[in-house]
Amino acid sequence: MAYNAAINTVYNHYLTTYAPKSTSQYDTHKKSELRSIYNSMIKLNKESPLYILDTGKESREYVIGLKENARQLRNTIASLGGLNEDEMLNKKSAYSSNEDMVSASFIGELPEGGNVPSFQIEVTALASNQVNMGTFLPSNEKIGLTPDAYSFDITINDLSYEFQYNIHEGETNREVQERLSRLITNADIGLTADILEDGNGNSSLRLTSAASGLKDNKEYIFLVSDDKTTKRAGSVDYLGLGFMSRLPSNAEFLLNGEPQSTSSNHFTIDKMFELTLNSISSVEGGTAEIGLKTDLDSLTENVGNLIGGYNSFIRAASEYLDSHPRSGKLLGEMDRMSRFYQPDLERLGFVFEESGELSLDNSTFQNAVLDEGGLAQLSGIRNFTNSVLRKTDQISLNPVEYVDKKIVAYKNPGRNFATPYVTSNYSGMLFNSYC
Repeated sequence: MAYNAAINTVYNHYLTTYAPKSTSQYDTHKKSELRSIYNSMIKLNKESPLYILDTGKESREYVIGLKENARQLRNTIASLGGLNEDEMLNKKSAYSSNEDMVSASFIGELPEGGNVPSFQIEVTALASNQVNMGTFLPSNEKIGLTPDAYSFDITINDLSYEFQYNIHEGETNREVQERLSRLITNADIGLTADILEDGNGNSSLRLTSAASGLKDNKEYIFLVSDDKTTKRAGSVDYLGLGFMSRLPSNAEFLLNGEPQSTSSNHFTIDKMFELTLNSISSVEGGTAEIGLKTDLDSLTENVGNLIGGYNSFIRAASEYLDSHPRSGKLLGEMDRMSRFYQPDLERLGFVFEESGELSLDNSTFQNAVLDEGGLAQLSGIRNFTNSVLRKTDQISLNPVEYVDKKIVAYKNPGRNFATPYVTSNYSGMLFNSYC
């Protein structure tokens, strides 16, 4: 049990410190995929020489960041239709006639008939989160609470959390507010706390819920009190933490004229469209039309997103050139790979920049696709995408390849055996970062 708790703590540290803040459906894998990765690791470890590498903080962040950037690029490719060549870049895209009011993306599957009807939406109210605004107190004055151990309870999502802290002799209002701000935010219970100033030397502790809207007929998302707390009470009233300055509310909109309500500004319609409400309708009766883009427009958007993901990876690798020269090896490999497809890609409107990044001339691309036989030229883009995909898999499997290291000994050809050497180096970096 203790071992499992330690592992969980290490990976929680990894996810909050290094990993991107969002995950997707493409971060889940089938057993067959995991088995394939395992077999690739066995083969890699079997052939790997023994070496000594730098395990300092900068190297750890570089290696872990490199792996995560490769994962993000792979997920970008997967999100554009799938990883199979027949599905690649075939994702349908949604449009909104008023992006300022509603933005949309298509997340469903086309029915057999291939027809997805459009619809009209009018936004009459946005969902809001709850805000508790504390009392503005003189920042540099001594706090008006007796030095002692204090506590208060925050109830959210039907769970109650007790926060305990000490007030010491001579502490100011601002010092206590800042300490509570860190305490509440770092607890990660669905609230953030920050300090506001009024310009007159006063400061206030503000609590904001991450969630919005009203659920289960409740009029609040969270409550703050110290009526039944275990330590000394009085800090909630003194700091004003119980004052609800903004009540949570639901989003209200008309869908094809029918009134609808939801607790969030981000939701799905019929498991087909994912909508984000950005503002209310500027005029009464003002609607936005949501539907599917044409095949050509969807393809152009997919290729643009592919280039965007590729460029983000190149920029991230370029940031390490000064501190980790071997990242130049990776950039060189990516450049040679893309240049191999340069003739085919340039005919479709791709532009190769000196920095190694790519750009797309949309009009040239669409004209090339519309020309007779233009669709056949898309094989060049798919071949390029497949090469990028294979490269991301290679980097994810062994990011240590691009770290400065000294080879100590080569294994005996034909007589070696599988060891966890390479993966142990990478795993050790995760544990060293935590410890």
